[in-house]
Amino acid sequence: MKNTNLNLLLCTSFLALCSPIAANAQAVSFIDAISNGQTHFDARLRYEYVEQLGIVNDANATTLRTKINYQTKRFNGISALIEFENITNLFGSNFNDTINGKTTYPIVADPNDTLLNRLYVDYTGLPNTTVTLGRQLITINNQRHIGAGAWRQNDQTFDAISIKNNSIANTEIFYAYSTHVNRIFGTNSAQGTWKDTQIHLLNLSYDAKTFGKISVYDYLLDLPNAAALSTQTFGARYEIVKAHPTFKLGFNAEFANQKDYANNTANVELNYYSVEPSISFGNWQLKAQYEAKEGNGIRAFQFPLGTNHAFDGWVDKFLNTPANGLIDANIGVSYKAKSPNKLLDGTKFSIVFHDFEAQNGGLKYGTEWNAIIEQNFGKNYSAGIKIGKYEADNLFTNTTKIMPYFGLKF
Repeated sequence: MKNTNLNLLLCTSFLALCSPIAANAQAVSFIDAISNGQTHFDARLRYEYVEQLGIVNDANATTLRTKINYQTKRFNGISALIEFENITNLFGSNFNDTINGKTTYPIVADPNDTLLNRLYVDYTGLPNTTVTLGRQLITINNQRHIGAGAWRQNDQTFDAISIKNNSIANTEIFYAYSTHVNRIFGTNSAQGTWKDTQIHLLNLSYDAKTFGKISVYDYLLDLPNAAALSTQTFGARYEIVKAHPTFKLGFNAEFANQKDYANNTANVELNYYSVEPSISFGNWQLKAQYEAKEGNGIRAFQFPLGTNHAFDGWVDKFLNTPANGLIDANIGVSYKAKSPNKLLDGTKFSIVFHDFEAQNGGLKYGTEWNAIIEQNFGKNYSAGIKIGKYEADNLFTNTTKIMPYFGLKF
């Protein structure tokens, strides 16, 4: 199915929603659905400072991301949403936004843009089923493989049809087919869109409650604009939390196998695995992880559609896995404040240490410290600051990032 066909289907579905061909009583309901929907506004102001050894200038990026959307009420099981997004660089652009040519500055991948972020119709008229057609966010499990890239100012979205079914108790079946990926680099970048894709995403999850949740997935990516990333990834993820009188134990484990697929001319077969235990007591949590991505010196296990900033350090050195793979052994502690002071109550703090090395050959890649403090102020406001410091060893160069931000939603 080509992207033009998907857009035609979307427009047809939207027109079906908007055509007042029902009886008079139904027309009143239709008008109510269109005129009494909900409008949402979302803004995030962020400053990102980057000091990178080997690059002449430090990056100073102040960007404002705003979104506004309108969602109709449901009519005969159908609802529609439209959302626009704008990213604006404030106070100059002393950073490399990936398309402005400022290569003497470190990269902060938030170029100016105004775009249609989401436009979809969803239908819930079938039992325990939601069908969504159009430009949409798709996030699966912990977003390691499929996500929205939400830390960057522009979302990653998919022109797709997706189906979610919960007919079987404690079970969710999810499938999506996408013909177009709208990437975080924006509409003005040559890497901003992957066109004419044939992406199949299948995820089956079963929550056995006290025995934990298991997900099995198969992701087939045919990416004409990025043939080296055309892969089939088959895997499983297990998650469990067990509560005790004074503490909680958590454990996540995942394994996946990735092979070449479609127009990928390389011979690829690589594995990924992760083990993540945690213990929580009171307002504290201690979490560790051992994550390995195989590499053979030429190719490595990749996550072309993942929310990659959330993994392997916030300095973003490992958004793409090095050719010899990557092992990330990390440990972190987090705390959520409990206080009678409303400004302090609920404040979250965490600090994480990463140790990186090659999966193939064991070459040391360096270490990284991450820290964050963030707070929500009522339902509408939030603020925080993230800090990352990467110390290089046999790969890349020393880099520091400082990223305060402020958010508003209503």
